[in-house]
Amino acid sequence: MSDNLYNLLRQRFPPDLAQTFLETETGAAYSYHDLDQQTSRYATYFSRLGLSKGDRVLVQIEKSPQTLLLCFACIRAGLIYVPLNPAYRRNELRYLLADAEPKVVICRPLALPDYSALGADLKDQIAPPRIEILDEQGAGSLAEHCANIPPLFGTTPCAGSDVAVLLYTSGTTGQPKGAMITHRNLLANMSALQETWRWRPTDVLLHSLPLYHYHGLFIACLTAMLGRTKILFLPKFDAASVTTHLPRATVFMGVPTYYTRLLEHPPFGQDTCRNMRLFISGSAPLLEQTFVEFQERTGFPILERYGMTEAGVITSNPVNGPRLPSTVGTPLPGFLVRVVNEAGNDLPAGEVGEIQIKGESVFAGYWRKPDETAASFTADGFFKTGDLGRWEPNGYLAIVGRSKDLVISGGLNVYPKEIELAIDQMDGVAESAVIGVPHPDFGEAVVAVVARKPGADRLTEESLLAQLKEALANYKVPKRIFFVDELPRNAMGKVQKNLLRSQPDYRAAFSPARPA
Repeated sequence: MSDNLYNLLRQRFPPDLAQTFLETETGAAYSYHDLDQQTSRYATYFSRLGLSKGDRVLVQIEKSPQTLLLCFACIRAGLIYVPLNPAYRRNELRYLLADAEPKVVICRPLALPDYSALGADLKDQIAPPRIEILDEQGAGSLAEHCANIPPLFGTTPCAGSDVAVLLYTSGTTGQPKGAMITHRNLLANMSALQETWRWRPTDVLLHSLPLYHYHGLFIACLTAMLGRTKILFLPKFDAASVTTHLPRATVFMGVPTYYTRLLEHPPFGQDTCRNMRLFISGSAPLLEQTFVEFQERTGFPILERYGMTEAGVITSNPVNGPRLPSTVGTPLPGFLVRVVNEAGNDLPAGEVGEIQIKGESVFAGYWRKPDETAASFTADGFFKTGDLGRWEPNGYLAIVGRSKDLVISGGLNVYPKEIELAIDQMDGVAESAVIGVPHPDFGEAVVAVVARKPGADRLTEESLLAQLKEALANYKVPKRIFFVDELPRNAMGKVQKNLLRSQPDYRAAFSPARPA
């Protein structure tokens, strides 16, 4: 038997394949039999199109059960699944399409003109992909083509080192990078989470996360499926809907924003959580205030963990044991984690340094970027996370910052350079700097500091924001834009973003107004 991840998933199916593995908000149920049959149909169709092991399938659709089935169909067929945020606009898709070179694109009906135009524009660079349509109800050309296909597909043999998923993340250069996640990476991380979070077949996961990144797709769904845990599947996060469905659940995963919004929802409280076992937070730092308020309101201390696209979950607070605010616990089984100084020497507890990691969950490298891949690893094979942290005296890890300029807003990664490039192209702009500042709901908010060109006094916050909303996904658009005469620079000419982040006016931009 090969190391194809679908093989393991199939082995974990219950004897009764009629058992439900996923139930939607409307009550529609999907059994393990449905999972096996539908992934077989999709895989067969991709094979009939001429796709073979290692070909990419790019998927940009709204969250639905079919999104999940598509992912596992690609893995089953040995194809590389490439999920994208549905919010991406045409100019953001251009680079991703050229870089991934998918054989097939599956998109929403509204995105068809974008992909058709991009396919024509890029025809001299890549072979135009076949475009299929799938909407949130599971209807469209893909569904029509697969409806009558016999579910007879086996599983394509794969090595553990074969790439299963390509997840795009970016660095401070603004150039997106495809993190190559292998079958072995996913198996190692999900197995470690099974042990660490003590998943049980009697658990029920309430799922309200997106499915286009590691958190919602694998940390939540795959871990639950491997543990035969039923998934209550919501199309998106909504505090009222989550509050309604939580009494049927035992596990909930979210980003910090979800927890602040639940706390703002008056009906949410202890009775809502009467059957809960575990609340888990990730993808962004959880404020201590949120941790304390949530525990006071519900009696549950949120379990915070630390992870990233390149490695999945790395450390976690314990299920049984103290969960401490502002810490992310201890390394998962199979992970080596160290905090080092600039010389690469291990630091003792209390001293801040770069976090470096090693283990089978760590990705295979960046797609078609061998130089960046090599630069991201140490000589002894540790991945340089770019995050700064320290060991607490009790052995827990605390994240204190990021050496990169990444902003995490509402659990989504925002890369300042990409936004700066968009702003700097606009008439009247001399230069810009994008930073993250504290926000009570999103954790961090994107803020732009802009220097105008001489004579461009008519350039306003409103006009810049209007233009950016046409060019960028909404979550990347700055919440505020401030104007300055010039940006602060050091002796080498580099903009000193640390000074911008420390400015009281920027840091307090989203603080509640205090009574006089």
